[in-house]
Parts: sequence; structure tokens; C-alpha cells
Amino acid sequence: MPFKVDPEVHSILTKLTGGKHGEKLPIGDITSRREATTKAGLALFSHLPTHPEVEIKDFHTTAQDGTSILLRWYAKKDSPTSPGPAVLFIHGGGMIIGHVPMFDRSLGVYVSASGVPFLSVEYRLAPEAQYPVPIEDIYAGLTWLHEHAAELGVNPKRIAVMGESAGGGLAAAVTLLARERSGPPVAKQILVYPMLDDRTVEEDPNLSEFLIWTAADNITSWGAMLGPLYGTEKVPETAAAARISDPKGLPPTYIEVGELDLFRDEDIGFAGRLWKAGISTELHVRRGCMHAFDILAAESAVAQRAMLDRCASIASIEEVE
Repeated sequence: MPFKVDPEVHSILTKLTGGKHGEKLPIGDITSRREATTKAGLALFSHLPTHPEVEIKDFHTTAQDGTSILLRWYAKKDSPTSPGPAVLFIHGGGMIIGHVPMFDRSLGVYVSASGVPFLSVEYRLAPEAQYPVPIEDIYAGLTWLHEHAAELGVNPKRIAVMGESAGGGLAAAVTLLARERSGPPVAKQILVYPMLDDRTVEEDPNLSEFLIWTAADNITSWGAMLGPLYGTEKVPETAAAARISDPKGLPPTYIEVGELDLFRDEDIGFAGRLWKAGISTELHVRRGCMHAFDILAAESAVAQRAMLDRCASIASIEEVE
């Protein structure tokens, strides 16, 4: 039986788009991608509920090169006083799009539902900032969260990293960087349809009609991020986590991806490598779902199930050994 979109997701998307597919942009056109994705993202996130019980506070840290980096803290007003878990969050956008405030409502949903506070990092975007700058920005955020854990009511042994799409790939990369440097411990990585492999440059013809994020988008974004490294075998695993040579020592992992997503095979493959290394890994492949299905059709039953699974994973962050 051929692939088809989840019926409820399909119905919501048809109402949203009138049945029209988005414009396919040529490789390398970053400006048009930024304009189109920012406009669509702001419109979609504006439909999410607000959560006045979630307070937002802004902090700053200094990146490796001396640049000031925004860190936005989201926590429920009635948060427990005893130290608990926290999540370092990295937003999506192909590493070329997005800013922390754009995701305020989305993170409010997570914090309200899970009761776990989040810290979101305003990492610099490619191509203006290429590897390793965005990874170093995120690592600075991870370090800051560990250093300020006590004043934020956080157990430093229960800090997870989480990201969606490109943010998921960056979360996996910064976890590898922390392991490489014997840096701040990461208790868990929560990777939502993560962008892990710069070598994904072709589309499965069975998926092409469903792709929200295409091979052309992927080539554009990885090229922007990696610059002269792109297309070579010199790309390090701390840039593209699918290139990992040895997963041993990584924390428990949650991975989720849609059946109709360009990243499906690289995400399943990454989970398989973690299992073979003895890393406890929870994998969900959402039938009939494309990339960003939960944002495009947030009210659908499959998106609600995904949110429940993610929040359960967030709430169950255990102490790193």
C-alpha cells in the first residue's frame, strides 16, 4: 500500500493551504527561505495557546569569541523549590532561520504540560556564522545552565538537551561536544525529527510529494553551515552527528520522526547505532506524518500523542551517572 498522509493531518493541511503546495525554491536561495519560513512560522505559532502561568526571564552569556548570547528561561510560577530537571532547548530552522522569541508559545506549551523549565539559546545562524560558531554558542548556554543551576532550582545532573529539526541535530552535536571535552554532563537528549546528516542530498521518490523539507533545502542549509567543509569527508561528528564514530558514553535518547520526512532514514539509522552501542533509546516513527506535522496540524490526534510522549520523556529525565 502506498504512503498517504494521516487523514486528520491531511484535512487540516487542506484547510490551511487550500490544497496548494508551497513553492519549491532553488538550491542556495537563503533569503527566500528565510522570508517564507519566518512568515509561515509566525502565523502557525500564533495559533498556539498562551500560558500565563509560564514566566519568561532573559539572561545572557558570553560565547567563545566574546559575543553576548541571549538565553531565555521559561518556568512555571508554581515550580517546586527542590532542585529538579531542566531542558536546554535549541530551536529549528535549518540552521539558517529562526530566533528565540519566535518559539515562545511553543515552549510555553512544553513547560506547562511537563512542569519542567526550559532554557532556549539564541545561537547565531549560518551562513553569517558557520561551524563551529553555532555549536559553540549552544555549548556556552549548556555551560551557563550548569553554572547557574542552583539559583534556578535545577539539579545539574538532570539537564537534558532538546531540539526540533535542525535544533535536534544541533542538540545531538552539542552532546557529542560535551562528551569530547568532558564538559557539563548531559542527562538525556530529546531529538524531534532531527537534522543529523549532511550527506542526505537525494530524495526517496516515494516521499517527494510529501516533503515539507526537501533535498534542495537540506543542501542549502548544510552548505551554509559547513562552508568549505561541505561535501567533503572532513565534516566532524560535532557538526553532523550522523557521522559519529563511537556512540558509547552518550546519554539516554528520545528520537521522533514522521514516516514521510526526508530525515526518516537518517534518524532511524542513528537510533540503531545507539542501540548497538548499548544506549537506551526510545524511537517513534509517526505513520502518515511529514516534517513539522505537529506544528502544521497541532490539534490533530497524532500531534497530541506526540506531545504526550515528548512531555513524558521530558518529565522522566534521570540523573546522569
